[in-house]
Amino acid sequence: MSLTAGSRPDGTRPPAAVEEPTAADGTAAAQGRVPNRKAGTAGRIPWRVRWRRDRALVLMTLPVIVLLLLFNYVPLLGNVVAFQDYDPYVSSNGVTAIFHSPWVGVEQFSRMLDDPLFWDAVKNTIVLFVLQLVLFFPVPVALALVINSVIRPRVRAVAQAIMYLPHFFSWVLVVTVFQQIFGGAGIIAQTLEDHGWSGFDLMTDASLFKYLVTAQAVWKDAGWGIIVFLAALAAVSTDLYEAAAMDGAGRRRRMWHVTLPALRPVIALLLVLRVGDALSVGFEQFLLQRDAVGVGASEVLDTYVWNMGIQNGDFSYAAAVGLVKGAIGLCLVLAANKFAHLLGEQGVYQK
Repeated sequence: MSLTAGSRPDGTRPPAAVEEPTAADGTAAAQGRVPNRKAGTAGRIPWRVRWRRDRALVLMTLPVIVLLLLFNYVPLLGNVVAFQDYDPYVSSNGVTAIFHSPWVGVEQFSRMLDDPLFWDAVKNTIVLFVLQLVLFFPVPVALALVINSVIRPRVRAVAQAIMYLPHFFSWVLVVTVFQQIFGGAGIIAQTLEDHGWSGFDLMTDASLFKYLVTAQAVWKDAGWGIIVFLAALAAVSTDLYEAAAMDGAGRRRRMWHVTLPALRPVIALLLVLRVGDALSVGFEQFLLQRDAVGVGASEVLDTYVWNMGIQNGDFSYAAAVGLVKGAIGLCLVLAANKFAHLLGEQGVYQK
């Protein structure tokens, strides 16, 4: 007995396969299949079960949420005074005084645009931000790479602790340390005078003030950035370095093709946050050195708001400046995050 093509040993043919209609997109709807609506919710845990499982964690974060609401979100309601001629003495309570203060519309914003002192503060803020972005931001990355290249763990731990220690210092202590080193009566000036050289006072030089505050920020906060970048480097698999070494890559090539790509998501995230905080270059640091170098060199937007609102009692005008500063900061965060997405990075949030 001969078998025909496609037949079984018993001479019968198998049932023909039924071809389902397909479409170019290959989706279930295009192929005529109705998706199961309960399939997406079959593995979902009910919220009661999740509450019993995670209620301890929720209760632990509850105080933080309350503090965040009280000190970060509830005060936002006070921005309404930017559209008023707010007078806290209209009522015995500052909150009820908001309801008795006259509305002036955008008068405070028009006054802000016509104030030359405001534009001087904006100029100083932008110059300091660009300078700190260029000189300060790469320093933690470079130091993290140097520490990560050290083989001995004990040496790495000691160097990391020494560099991270100034992060816990207050700005009062930081300015005091720089005063004792670079001031007119500091160690360097006194040493030069003892050897017949003329001393100097860097702390009162207005032309070098922007470089001085940048050096202070590097010394104080570079250690925190090192911790972040070292944590990112710890997640890099050693197999990548071994594979690159087997391919003939030297230390510089491994750093360029393995280490820096691993740091790129963290660098993009911190850069987005830094750009969003561009108009907040510092307050206490500049306020402490305001009298030494003068208002022209040390006035930034934060000190300008403090001077107009707290010292002069012009709360509505200070609120208007702060509101514009916050709105510009939000736009910078969104723009920087969009740029991070164009580079293929996640940024602050995903698309």
